[in-house]
Amino acid sequence: MQMFKMGCVVALVLGAVGAASAQDQAQVDAGQKAFAAQKCSICHSIAGQGNKKGPLDGIGTKLSADEIRQWLMNAPEMAAKVKAERKPAMKVYATLPKNDLDGLVAYLYSLKK
Repeated sequence: MQMFKMGCVVALVLGAVGAASAQDQAQVDAGQKAFAAQKCSICHSIAGQGNKKGPLDGIGTKLSADEIRQWLMNAPEMAAKVKAERKPAMKVYATLPKNDLDGLVAYLYSLKK
């Protein structure tokens, strides 16, 4: 009986992880679409596709999801905060619908080398 209970708990936990992973993947996919729709590749590249002057490969290992969100919401402020050598001309995405913004953050955060 104890083994049965343990098996049920493990199955529930694994099921929840699988559902979370599917949800995370759906958000990443939505972010990839938002990246294309917002024409981010005009200034940035991923895996060699887009403007090579602004590579985003590995950005998820350099910045937290919160930092990525802050860059999207207010790039000039973030550039000043990190004392960037060049001022970003990046569009501010503060008015982007929440689902698109969340997806974009998830997508960029998933970019790990």
